[in-house]
Amino acid sequence: MTLAPRLIALPVVLLLAGGALAGCASSPASAPSSTPTTGDSSEVEIDAAWLDDGRIIGLVTTGSSTCVPSADDATLEADGSLSVMLVEQDADTACTRDLVPRVTLVEVPDGVDTSKDLAITVTGDGYSGSTDLDGVDGLTGGGMTDYLPSAGWTDADGQFVLLTWGSSSCVPVVSDVAASGPPEVTVTFEAPAADQVCTMDMAPRATVAVVDGLEEDSDVSLVLAGSPEFDNVRIPIYGSN
Repeated sequence: MTLAPRLIALPVVLLLAGGALAGCASSPASAPSSTPTTGDSSEVEIDAAWLDDGRIIGLVTTGSSTCVPSADDATLEADGSLSVMLVEQDADTACTRDLVPRVTLVEVPDGVDTSKDLAITVTGDGYSGSTDLDGVDGLTGGGMTDYLPSAGWTDADGQFVLLTWGSSSCVPVVSDVAASGPPEVTVTFEAPAADQVCTMDMAPRATVAVVDGLEEDSDVSLVLAGSPEFDNVRIPIYGSN
C-alpha cells in the first residue's frame, strides 16, 4: 500500500537539542547506508514512530536529508508483522552528502492493531532492516487524517518524530528543542519571513528531533511555539521513550 498523493514523503530536517545539521555539496543518490553494488543485502538500522492517531508510521533511516526514500508498498503479513518496501530517488538526483536521520511516511494498512507491538521489516535496493514498534493504547487508526500535528517516540534515546501539515514549499524550521518540564518538551519554530511565498498544497512535513534532560519517558506533552502557524499548540507524544 502506498500513501495517497497528499502523503508523499518529503525531505526532512534533522534537529538536535542544540540546532540543525547543514547539508554538503550534491552527489548521486544513496541508500540509507552504503548500498552494496552486488546482490548481497546490507543490514541497516531502522526506527519507527506512530503518527496521525495511528494512521501513519514514520520510518527513520539514515542517509541524505534531501533524498528521502519513499514507501512503495506496505503489507500486513499473515503473522501480523508489517513489510515495507522503500524506493530510493532516481540515480541522477542530486543529493546532499550529509548522513542524518530522515523520515519516510507509511500509511498503516487495514488490520493493524495500534495497541499491540508491531514487528516491521524494511527492504530496499541492496539493504534490509527491522524494528519493533511498541503498541500505544488509545490510537484510533484508520479513516481520513484530520490534518493536525502529531508526534511519536522512537526507540532511540530522546528521539521523536514530529508531523505537521501545510505547504510543501514552506516547511517549518525548528530553532530549538528543549525539556520544559518533567513530562513536557517544547519545540520552538523560527518565525517565517514576511515575504515568504508558499504553495497552496496540503502536505505532510515530517521532522526527526532529539531532546535531552527529560525526566519522564511516558505521557509526555509536546508544546509547539514560536510561529503563527503553531502558537502554543499542545499535543501528546505517542508511546514512551
